[in-house]
Amino acid sequence: MEQRIPEEEKQTRVNALDGWKLDGKFIVKRYRFEDFLTGIQFVNNVAEYAEDIQHHPFISIDYKMVTIKLTSWQAKGLIDLDLTCADKYDDLYKQITE
Repeated sequence: MEQRIPEEEKQTRVNALDGWKLDGKFIVKRYRFEDFLTGIQFVNNVAEYAEDIQHHPFISIDYKMVTIKLTSWQAKGLIDLDLTCADKYDDLYKQITE
């Protein structure tokens, strides 16, 4: 099992991400889309990646806004893989919106 990121490192590591916020045991980001179906396409891409690596985020869809929350239940907090996923989801967002 991957080790949890130490408390004293969490904020610094999350600050290095683009727009992600620390929320207790989670990191959270909201993605805004021009239309509903583009947001759904993004969610499908995130779901495929998450399934491939077997590390699944919380996903909320609110019309043209998609919120992603990441944590590791086994580690009871953030792990390096959560930060890697955050970067990957940002890349998927750029691919679909640019």
